[in-house]
Amino acid sequence: MLQLRQIVKDFADRRIFNCIDWHIHPTDKIGLCGENGAGKSTLLKLLAGLTEADGGTVQAAKATTFGYLPQDGLSHRGRGLFAEVHSALEELLAVESELRLLEERIAADGTQDDLARYADLQEIFQHRGGYTMESEVGRVLSGLGFSADDFDKPCEQFSGGWQMRIALAKLLLQRPTLLLLDEPTNHLDLPARDWLEDYLLSYPHAVVLVSHDRFFLDKVVGRIVEIWNGKLTEYPGNYTRYVRARDERVTALKAAKKQQDEEIARTEAFISRFRYQANKASLVQSRIKQLEKIERIDLPPERKQIAFTFPPPPKAGRIALELKGAAQRYGELQVLKDVDLQIEQGERIALVGPNGAGKSTLVRLLAGTEEPSAGSREEGHNLKLAYFAQDQASELNPARDVYSEICADAPILMVPKLRNILGAFLFSGDDVEKRVSVLSGGERNRLALAKLLLRPANLLLLDEPTNHLDLQSKQVLLDSLRRYPGTIVFVSHDRYFVDALATRILEVGDGRVESYLGNYEDFLRAKQGEGDTRHSTQRVELQSEGCSDSDSPIDKDARRQAHAERKGRQRREQKRQKELSAVEAQIEQVEGQIAALEKLMADPEFYQDQQRWRDATNDHGRLKEQLDDAYQRWESLQETE
Repeated sequence: MLQLRQIVKDFADRRIFNCIDWHIHPTDKIGLCGENGAGKSTLLKLLAGLTEADGGTVQAAKATTFGYLPQDGLSHRGRGLFAEVHSALEELLAVESELRLLEERIAADGTQDDLARYADLQEIFQHRGGYTMESEVGRVLSGLGFSADDFDKPCEQFSGGWQMRIALAKLLLQRPTLLLLDEPTNHLDLPARDWLEDYLLSYPHAVVLVSHDRFFLDKVVGRIVEIWNGKLTEYPGNYTRYVRARDERVTALKAAKKQQDEEIARTEAFISRFRYQANKASLVQSRIKQLEKIERIDLPPERKQIAFTFPPPPKAGRIALELKGAAQRYGELQVLKDVDLQIEQGERIALVGPNGAGKSTLVRLLAGTEEPSAGSREEGHNLKLAYFAQDQASELNPARDVYSEICADAPILMVPKLRNILGAFLFSGDDVEKRVSVLSGGERNRLALAKLLLRPANLLLLDEPTNHLDLQSKQVLLDSLRRYPGTIVFVSHDRYFVDALATRILEVGDGRVESYLGNYEDFLRAKQGEGDTRHSTQRVELQSEGCSDSDSPIDKDARRQAHAERKGRQRREQKRQKELSAVEAQIEQVEGQIAALEKLMADPEFYQDQQRWRDATNDHGRLKEQLDDAYQRWESLQETE
């Protein structure tokens, strides 16, 4: 349905895309991956027609429609929520308006043309869901987390995250044939993400998306396209399979590059050794041409990742923290009421629920930064807690540099370790002198997380710690928390993160807190009434190594065949290199014999002995033939791939 041909895109002196070719089919579900700044958002804008390529062509099939959702920056005002989202169906609304006019005309004195037009429009209206469009608007709004009470609210009353939900709702209702989504889950809570996953799985057209939510990518996409070094590399399967396949590919590339570098080094050494010998001129020139023809292998850069371990937690009692009959209200708004909660040492508790349900309020009550309006909060023996607020990054002092900011809160004993801690969070060299005010969202979050390591704690309270972190950094944070022996209470809208870490789920909603043992998948099963703890056969594997499902026989046969072909190529190449070395040694030996013989023949006294002269002449001719044969064999081996 859409094809890119030899696309080139430059920003200043940097080439983002270098002659890329790509084909999107009508029902593809594609995830774009790559380092920050690789060009993922640029590619989406290029597909949407919002930016132009500096070279190449974009070809789209007729009747292709485009829908693009940016990361942020959209706002809506002047209408109520339902009316604003309903306006996305402008084509259907126009058809409905024309149908009403035709009905009036036909009732008065309609013609045969009016009747024919009415029949055609009625069929179009029905086929496109015109008779159910209001219920569909309500379904999409409810799926994205809006309540029925929100439908009549003016759009300007909604915050930035909800504004993006409004934009997403309008886009989904328009049902473009190519849906382009840039971080669509950024502003969604877990229930809304679950709904969007199911919606996109059943979406009948092509979807291309960027996301830092691993579970979302695993469930929705069937193909990953990696952007690196101006090129696109496709990997079949979901994100987990991509990670495994990419590692295998990089390993193979490293081996091939090592072999290529060795070959280049041998060739350059040969050229340097014989460059100024006239009798080796043709051989040297051939080697120079060979070097020029080599297409150098580029390795993807080693991905920088945060790498850290939480300090060992101080020993504490069995009960870490307890709320008894706790409540919280803000004016007339009752957020929590009659909350009884006991947190034991070693638990990993995830708070889930829709945005605005009171998750952050509950975390603040646990942290002690807010006093409950009713009830009590009781700390366990020797409780040492560390609190990471949802807006923790905004608490950083923008006037300080990175080192000064972490130093300001550090105990004296930790000062010698500060640079090591910053290095673990990718702040090294001149980075530690950057002003906090110029840091990106991801860098601010990393700095705020680094400050958690300054004091040992046996209870971590983390409110959205994964915000602005890329997939690799999320994985490192997850691995570090899984190794942490203390107690964790956290809020995250990343399904993979919650599933891999939580041992208990607390559902927050309607002022109440309900407890469920297990991770988020177990919680969903319990909510659906299944109640057992058996693993679903469709479950996405949560280990960083990849899917637990065994590969199909076809996959195994394909891998075995590919392995056999790779080994065959390696054996042929080893044989070629061995023969090449032997021929080069032969050339050097024969050339040495010829040089010695020609030196002897240059002596006038040599010709006094006629028999000796005839034998030498015959030997010289024979050696020249051997040298010519060796040259031909050498050229043949050089041309063999």
